[in-house]
Amino acid sequence: MTDAETTVGELSEGQILRGILDRLPPSSAPVGPGDDAAVLAVPDGRVVATTDTLVHGPDFRLAWSSPFDLGFKAAAVNLADVAAMGARPVALLVALAMPDATPVSFVRGFADGLAAACAELAPGCAVEGGDLTVSDTLTVAVTALGSLDGRDPVRRSGAREGDGVYVIGELGEAARGLEVLFGRFTDAAGAPIRLTAEARGALDASDARALSRQLTPRPPLAEALRAAASGATAMMDVSDGLVLDATRLADASDVTIAIDSATLGDDPARALGGGEDHGFLVTFPAAAAEPIGRRVGTVLARGTVAVTVDGRAWAGRGGWDPYRDWDAGRG
Repeated sequence: MTDAETTVGELSEGQILRGILDRLPPSSAPVGPGDDAAVLAVPDGRVVATTDTLVHGPDFRLAWSSPFDLGFKAAAVNLADVAAMGARPVALLVALAMPDATPVSFVRGFADGLAAACAELAPGCAVEGGDLTVSDTLTVAVTALGSLDGRDPVRRSGAREGDGVYVIGELGEAARGLEVLFGRFTDAAGAPIRLTAEARGALDASDARALSRQLTPRPPLAEALRAAASGATAMMDVSDGLVLDATRLADASDVTIAIDSATLGDDPARALGGGEDHGFLVTFPAAAAEPIGRRVGTVLARGTVAVTVDGRAWAGRGGWDPYRDWDAGRG
């Protein structure tokens, strides 16, 4: 029986786990996978920790995401949250809740995606443990851990009047990729149509790139760490849309963030309201010698609203809110 035919329901937890660990690089932690818990060496003595959960339906659809894509994205979105604090990612803990009918080949492809994301985005970071269980709905929960390496964390609450507002990475491409999926890969009833390699290969270069940014985001972690080292006063991952995330940063800092739409490219509305780019929103003091990223606005004293665009409150879509925008269709 081939891996594609074998399901996780036919194997023991140990066999499934071995199939994952065999795909991952060897652990460099003092104690890695295999014991009740991992032991990590964190020279700073302080650990930055974050958790993100991806649920089949609202967060991804197997009709569109390959196992590799899903593993890559699950790692990337968590690595971005660690880097947004100015911390170097050192470990991932990954929990998988899977239906019995999940093919073993899915688990191995997922592990390959995890390994590839760590190698490309955060060399030295590895999967050091996790959990496996059974669920009717495929769910991925990842905890990422990072070391501050002697620096103070860069928080959302540090922006001050007069700071410049910068974006590291792209805005709007992942949202455009989602538009490609919903516009070209759903049927008349709105159900997802499987995204085959042939269909993906038939996309023009622009659509293919946008789709890649949606399915396998590549947050610029190295630039975020450079920003932290260069004196960033506040920073956060842009995961839910520029306006929504800027509002969160402005509220945490008790300031108003004034955004200039002329800095946002050819499609400001998508840049302002799109989500899942996983770039970074950063503020730097006006006197900063080498701010990282491109400037998109200015921090003002707190006004009547948290964020303005071209001097006015933004009336368009501000970003993704799962409690407002959730779609239960799985596919």
